[in-house]
Amino acid sequence: MPNRIHKIPSKEISATYQKTVLPNGIRIVSEEIPHVKSVSIGIWIDTGSQNETESTNGISHFLEHMVFKGTEHRSTQQIARSLESVGGYLNAFTTKEHTCYYARVLDEFTELAVDVLSDLVQFPLFPEKEIEKEKLVVLEELKNAEDDPDDLIHDYFETNIYSGHTLRFPVLGSAKNVSLFGRKDLIGYVRDRYTADNIVVAAAGNIPHEKFVELIEKYFRLHRKSSGRAVRSKLTRTKKQTQEFEKPIQQAHVCTGTIGFSVHSKNRFPSLVMNTLLGDGMSSRLFQNIRERYGFAYTVYSFLNMLRDTGSFGVYLGTDKKHVQQSLDLVFAELHSLRTKPISKAELQRTKAQLKGSMLLGLESTSARMMRLGTGELYFGEFTDLETISKEIDSVNVGDVTDVAQLLLKEDSFSTIIFSPAAN
Repeated sequence: MPNRIHKIPSKEISATYQKTVLPNGIRIVSEEIPHVKSVSIGIWIDTGSQNETESTNGISHFLEHMVFKGTEHRSTQQIARSLESVGGYLNAFTTKEHTCYYARVLDEFTELAVDVLSDLVQFPLFPEKEIEKEKLVVLEELKNAEDDPDDLIHDYFETNIYSGHTLRFPVLGSAKNVSLFGRKDLIGYVRDRYTADNIVVAAAGNIPHEKFVELIEKYFRLHRKSSGRAVRSKLTRTKKQTQEFEKPIQQAHVCTGTIGFSVHSKNRFPSLVMNTLLGDGMSSRLFQNIRERYGFAYTVYSFLNMLRDTGSFGVYLGTDKKHVQQSLDLVFAELHSLRTKPISKAELQRTKAQLKGSMLLGLESTSARMMRLGTGELYFGEFTDLETISKEIDSVNVGDVTDVAQLLLKEDSFSTIIFSPAAN
C-alpha cells in the first residue's frame, strides 16, 4: 500500500502523518514532529477483555504483565533497565478492546525502544516461576481495585448494562481465573491474538516515517494468522433497574446510565457536546447543581465511552448515604431538562469551545499524539486531523443536542448501581 501523507495545518503542531501497511499486515502510522527531541512509540494489539470467555477473562491483562517477566533476549531486570537507563520509560495497559505496549525516549534511542518493544511482543518466555509470582501481584491489584469504590463501581455498572455480551467482563478478570492461568494458556492466547494483521505500530515525535518503517521491518517477524473478530451478540437497552451493594466504605457511590453510541455513530459529535455540557468540568450543569448549589457531592460527572460496536453513557457521584435519592432526583431532573428544553445558543457555543480546547490541550505531548494515532487506526483505519474534528464539533446545533438527549437520556432504560456504607 502506498504511503498516505497528510499535511496538518500550521496552526496545529507542525507534523506530517504517514501510513504504511507491511506485506504481513502490520499497520504502521506515524507523525513526524521535527522540533521535539522525543519519540513516543506504541505497539497496539487489537485484543482485550471482550475477546475473552468466562473462563479466560483476565488473560489479556495477565499476559500484559507477564511479557515483562523475561524474553528470549532479556531478563526481567534487563527489561526494567533497558529504557530507564537512557532516561526513557516503558509501560503497558489493557482495555476492553486493546492492549498497548508503549515507550517514550529521546529520539537518539528510538531504535532501542523499538527493539525492546518488539522483544516483549514477540519473544516472551513465560517462566513458570514468574507466572506463579505474578499471580500474587495481580491478585493484589484486584484487592486494590476493591478498595477503590469510585473506580470499581464502573465495573459493576458495565457488567449490568453489557449483560450477555463479552464487554461485561472486567479487564482485570477474577481471582479464580487468575489463579488458574498457566503457561499453555498464555502461549495459546499469544499465538491466536498477537498476530501481524492484529497489530498497529504508532509513533509520534522526531522520527522520519521511512526510518521508522525500516526499524519495524528489521525487528518484527510476525506472521499473518489472525483468527478474526468473534461474532458478538447485539446489545439491547436495559430496562430501568437498581442494584445496591454494601461495602466497607464511608461514602455512598452512585453510577447510573445506559447503552450509548459507538465511535462510528452519526451521533458521535452531538453526544460529545451533550456530555461536556452535562457533566464535564466545573461549569457543567451537574457540577453547578449537585455540588455548587446543594453541596451533595465532592465528585460528580457524566461520562461517554464510545467503543467499536457500541458504548455507554452514565453519571457518577459520591455522596452521603442520606443524600443518595435526592442526588439521583437532581440527576434525572437535569436529564429530563436536556430532553425537553432546547439549550441556549450561548451555552452551546461555550460548550463547543470547551470541548475543542480540551482536545487541543490534550495533544501537546508526543505520547498523547501517539495514543490518538493508534486508536484512530484501530477504530477507523485512518487518521482524522484536528481541523476536521473541530469542524464536526462546530457543525453541532441546538437541535442535534436535543435529538441525542431524547435518544439517550431515557430514565426507563437507565441502570443504577449504588455502593452503600455497610452498617457497623
